[in-house]
Amino acid sequence: MVRFTERTPLMDFWKRHKDHSVCSAPDTLQTSGRTARRKRKVVGSWAILAGVVLATRVAVATPYVVPSGSMQPTLLIGDRMIAQPLAYGFSTANLPLGNYLPGTGRVFARLPHRGDIVVFRNPAHPADTFVKRVIGLPGDTLSLHAGRVTLNGHELPWAYDGLSLEELSDGRKVPAVRYTETLPGGFRHPLLKTTTTGPLDTIPRVTVPAGHLFVMGDNRDNSADSRLDQANGGVGLLPVWNLQGKAIVIAASRDTKAPTGTVSEALSSIRFERFFSWVK
Repeated sequence: MVRFTERTPLMDFWKRHKDHSVCSAPDTLQTSGRTARRKRKVVGSWAILAGVVLATRVAVATPYVVPSGSMQPTLLIGDRMIAQPLAYGFSTANLPLGNYLPGTGRVFARLPHRGDIVVFRNPAHPADTFVKRVIGLPGDTLSLHAGRVTLNGHELPWAYDGLSLEELSDGRKVPAVRYTETLPGGFRHPLLKTTTTGPLDTIPRVTVPAGHLFVMGDNRDNSADSRLDQANGGVGLLPVWNLQGKAIVIAASRDTKAPTGTVSEALSSIRFERFFSWVK
């Protein structure tokens, strides 16, 4: 027997309401799921990007801004330079928060060459980054008299290279004399002198111990370096653990004390001639 059921408006309303109620929940869940997946994808993309940036800084190239004139005339205040972070191996000093991490060793360690310009954590204040030139290696004996360096019993040759200017931190420029110093092996680099009787022109003989370096600024009369111990505001003998990399190129440069009120002034403050120049 076939049984017929008469449809009424109330039954039709109930059926429509029932069908809508049953179907709307899965739709809402699907939309919520898609939103969550999109959020996870965005977060994942940003995490990957952050990882790539961090890996690049740690392993390939690390940018620095030169804040002082201690390496004039080689590096100027306002230079944006790039350092090769793994040039001398790896230590926790290479990490962004390495000053909070323990450790004194290096992996795949290589010593710098005399004349290399190195970036390092200041041993007295590891949160501060310094840049200096390597003059003495482990085992070297070194002293200074009247500004001239004697390395392993031989005075390093100097050659007069003309008059120059030293830029001070307040933007003023004072007269200076430029020289070229020749290191063992024939490597030559410029240096700056503003006086013939600088406060650090004479230091007693010191032997660089194992695992350390003797570093100096090219601006010999305005550099806190290995000629001063840490108690007196200097670097002292630099542990190789503190090395963060080797300065290799100036990517950009700007005179930080020049006026920039107009477009013309802002453009004039940029040292285009220093862009992409090698650090030597």
